[in-house]
Amino acid sequence: MRTFTRAAVAAPALGLAALVAMAGPAAAAEGSTQADLAPSPVNNVDGSGHAMVEISGTTLSFTLAAQGLLQDAPHAAHIHFGADARNECPSESDNNAEALQGETNPDQHFTTVEGAPAYGPVVVSLTKTGDTSPDSTLAVDRFAVGAEFEYSRGDVQVSEDVASAILDGKAVVVVHGVDHDGDGTYSPGERGVSDLDPSLPGEATDPALCGVLNASQMGAMPQGGVETGAGSTSGIENAGLIGVGAIAVAGGGVLLARRRSTTDN
Repeated sequence: MRTFTRAAVAAPALGLAALVAMAGPAAAAEGSTQADLAPSPVNNVDGSGHAMVEISGTTLSFTLAAQGLLQDAPHAAHIHFGADARNECPSESDNNAEALQGETNPDQHFTTVEGAPAYGPVVVSLTKTGDTSPDSTLAVDRFAVGAEFEYSRGDVQVSEDVASAILDGKAVVVVHGVDHDGDGTYSPGERGVSDLDPSLPGEATDPALCGVLNASQMGAMPQGGVETGAGSTSGIENAGLIGVGAIAVAGGGVLLARRRSTTDN
């Protein structure tokens, strides 16, 4: 009499699959944050704004809106974060009132560098087109233009550290551009040249609005009309001098083989 039995010969593979299932997939950063933007200290800006950021893994999407800024002028905007920073918007006490090149009355001007201990360096440039890395910190021809604007952008790639910092409430949005002397343009005036790039007037890079990104209860980006386009450099003296400153575990089936054994009784 002959009998046949079938056995799975892939026990090691089954064991590995079980271990993978128990471990589960790597945790991915998911969520949204938002910030209400208020005037930065000292610089006498009568404006406001709002930012919302969604994170999915290491992909970032954002909406940025602002009002009360300088008409017909570009406004650079960034997400800041620093491991050694206070992860907050600066206060008036951060103004060291140290005169910069060509600057008079330094106590009346608050610069981006003075705010750095509070919010840290640029980690994402909120440009409308092109690169979004810190290399585009001063690419003012690719930021929004005007006294009032709103625009959205998606598929921005960031590091895991930056994604985690944003979801942990440690990132800060800063919008730049201040008309200190009220002449309707970015000009050196009493402010002098920028502490970030001496080829730019300081008014173009001084912080205007600031807000910390905190956890949001909203499940999706706001819907509605948004401004599009590559922006403009109008409103800046000597605009020709402006330049760019600065993500499965593969699934595998278990191979089963049949082994036939014959036993004679």
